[in-house]
Amino acid sequence: MPTIHSPARLRCNDLLHPIVAGLISVIVNYGGTFILVFQAAKVAGLGPELTASWVWSISIGVGVTGLLLSWVTREPIITAWSTPAAAFLVTALATTPYAEAVGAYLVSALAFVVLGLSGYFERLIRLIPAGVAAGLLAGILLQFGIKAFGGMSVDPALAGLLIVAYVVLKRISARYAVVGILVLGLVFLLSQNRVDLSGLELKLAAPVFTRPQFSLNALLSVALPLFLITLTGQYMPGMLVLRNDGFKASANPIVTITGLGSLVMAPFGSHAFNIAAITAAIATGREAHEDPSRRWIAGVAAGVCYILVGMFGVTLAAVFMAFPSTFITTLAGLALLGTIGASLATALADAKVREAALITFLAAAANITLLGIGGAFWGLVIGLLAYAVLNGRIPWSAQPGATAAIEQA
Repeated sequence: MPTIHSPARLRCNDLLHPIVAGLISVIVNYGGTFILVFQAAKVAGLGPELTASWVWSISIGVGVTGLLLSWVTREPIITAWSTPAAAFLVTALATTPYAEAVGAYLVSALAFVVLGLSGYFERLIRLIPAGVAAGLLAGILLQFGIKAFGGMSVDPALAGLLIVAYVVLKRISARYAVVGILVLGLVFLLSQNRVDLSGLELKLAAPVFTRPQFSLNALLSVALPLFLITLTGQYMPGMLVLRNDGFKASANPIVTITGLGSLVMAPFGSHAFNIAAITAAIATGREAHEDPSRRWIAGVAAGVCYILVGMFGVTLAAVFMAFPSTFITTLAGLALLGTIGASLATALADAKVREAALITFLAAAANITLLGIGGAFWGLVIGLLAYAVLNGRIPWSAQPGATAAIEQA
């Protein structure tokens, strides 16, 4: 006799996995890269009020745009602050007055609005061969998979527990593997008193308006690099993550909405936010939900979590940052294993594109940094050049049928 599942049980299962996926993406973002924001704020000489305002503006902006885009498109549109841009600001703010930096944020955000409205970004994304795109994504994510197992050298008990539990749970119930290691890891850390929450004070954050100033120096040394770094290091791989998991949301409204959000939040300290790349992969793959039509819930859940963090400013961000780095890196790497495997399978599936895809994968994994631009951009450039040489044509000279294949990637 077949098992009868109640509607309530089905609804619970439909919600649990994408909500946990959204929560993990938020934890990884705050626990893994948010320290760069605090470092940049310290370099700029910002006091607690302006620092809290930066946290408020970027968290609320990311939360609202991600929630809105996921709800409207019914796809897991995870937004995030620009991590490579935050790393760039750690040095740039040392020589740029804060008010001029805010003016540069506004110029950069306006450029993204114009780019989104023009429609050219979407056309660019559609021209990238599916195998090259998959190789790029696999290369970007490879370091996270390596770090998941590299934690064995730093904290063998914690990393070993998570890895063993992941494999066992995958064998017993693959759907609950990521949920299980998250819960098990938290229980392990709490039982050993390794999450220090003493001294935390829960209080609402207050946004502080900074009147922007504009200068040629800030335009060239902050706005232009900020735009290029965010475009090549976040938007391009972020859209490729969506395409790799079969989602077809147009890039134009995503770039436009996140650009508008950055424009509104810039006077309160937000440097730039955009579609997420690495943390998005946690919510767009099968681990978030077997049914792709249910994964948009992860985007909404992540948006709500970001808004809550933003409301309480530095307080809740500090909670996420209190987790040991090994827990964050191992959790992220294991959650991304499915995406890495699927990306490699797609990259190597077509023999005609295989070598170019492999070159893209290795170049992206090498994380080349030239002219202040990160590995995602150079991995893509090298991969496209290899494709052109090996196939005797540039990607956009391919027959019309190639575009359909790219859209399905």
